[in-house]
Amino acid sequence: MRLGVLGAALLLLLVLRAAQSRRGAWPRHGAHRRYTPDWKSLDGRPLPAWYDEAKFGVFLHWGVYSVPAWGSEWFWWHWKGEGRPLYELFMKENYPPGFSYADFGPQFTATFFEPNDWADLFRAAGARYVVLTAKHHEGFTNWPSPVSWNWNSQDLGPHRDLVGELGTALRKRNIRYGLYHSLLEWFHPLYLLDKKNGFKTQYFVSSKTMPELYDLVNRYKPDLIWSDGEWECPDTYWNSTDFLAWLYNDSPVKDQVVVNDRWGQNCSCHHGGFYNCQDKYMPESLPGHKWEMCTSVDKLSWGYRRNMVMASIASEEEIISELVQAVSLGGNYLLNIGPTKDGVIVPIFQERLLAVGKWLSISGEAIYASEPWRVQSDKNTTSVWYTSKGPDVYAILLRWPEDGVLYLTSPKTTLTTKIVMLGLEGDLKWSPNPVQGLLISLPQLPPSALPVKFAWTLKLTGVK
Repeated sequence: MRLGVLGAALLLLLVLRAAQSRRGAWPRHGAHRRYTPDWKSLDGRPLPAWYDEAKFGVFLHWGVYSVPAWGSEWFWWHWKGEGRPLYELFMKENYPPGFSYADFGPQFTATFFEPNDWADLFRAAGARYVVLTAKHHEGFTNWPSPVSWNWNSQDLGPHRDLVGELGTALRKRNIRYGLYHSLLEWFHPLYLLDKKNGFKTQYFVSSKTMPELYDLVNRYKPDLIWSDGEWECPDTYWNSTDFLAWLYNDSPVKDQVVVNDRWGQNCSCHHGGFYNCQDKYMPESLPGHKWEMCTSVDKLSWGYRRNMVMASIASEEEIISELVQAVSLGGNYLLNIGPTKDGVIVPIFQERLLAVGKWLSISGEAIYASEPWRVQSDKNTTSVWYTSKGPDVYAILLRWPEDGVLYLTSPKTTLTTKIVMLGLEGDLKWSPNPVQGLLISLPQLPPSALPVKFAWTLKLTGVK
């Protein structure tokens, strides 16, 4: 006899609550809170300064979807949720009849995962923060979650606490640690029960989502919580404001923690800490709120794909251009890579990260802890983007002018104006433009002698 969805859900609810009672109930906020559980109060919290100063981070999508490593990290949903023919054909041609998604779990081994090597790579990339998928929409947790029995990295597959190991390695190198967490789980019986009830019940939230979020914060003390999987329900279903009020008032990370804007279907680009708005979001002009562009080296997937080709890999120039533009427009840039099921970061991903790090080793002065200038860009043939730091202005040119003379329209020169190219000694010659701005004579050097091969940075002092 088959157990119905309702019966399975109620049975699972009892198991989860029993597990919760053994570990102790998740924390409640204290009697005296600075922030109340409503958006007007929560949105008034100042963003901790470290996040805006960091500018560049690395995103990691790593989970059971890294085993089939085909299509994308949404493999399970495309296969079973939508029944896409290509996914069904892939399974038929590569796996035996009756093979389930859960059967991928033991093959997620992380055999070659060396957290210190990963942390060294991210430091060399110039990343000031790293965000790991603690749990994606498939529900598999990369830590021993007490409410994810036999579907976590300690019980199954690696038999390791992946979240904890990476966090320890990053903090030894003074890199901030963020955790991605999906609010929903596609096929969890309690979530399906709540959905069937029109989200008027919260069995899944009270027994799974919230216990996990409190556990992540208390156990690992993350600097950032990157929430996702919110889109099917309002924030009132997720109890988001209650959690954030506790996070900001009483949690062990209340003073430094940063969050994004994905806390309910009505929240993106409106409520939370910094705004993601949507994947790969890049505004056309300077927003009035701190934001972040998240994007992926593999343009077609966030998780690792065995069949990716070079045509789908973002070039060094594309990545650095996006970083420059994002920072000029007041944003952060979070660049994603997908490790393999074995815990390997493939060479092409390493190469792209190291290219960013090499560029930042010269031009980081114009990026880290910078602020938007009064003008963000000179959109002429050279495509120049500006940042600033105190009285200094930085002009980053994405194309070298053919005649070697850079025309800038926005800076206003003074008697003390000086211009240098980061990475080179000596001042550059410049002259006022009779119409507007100034003309700068760029170094007459072969490309190999320039400090970087792309996105050259000029530091302007004594300009308005």
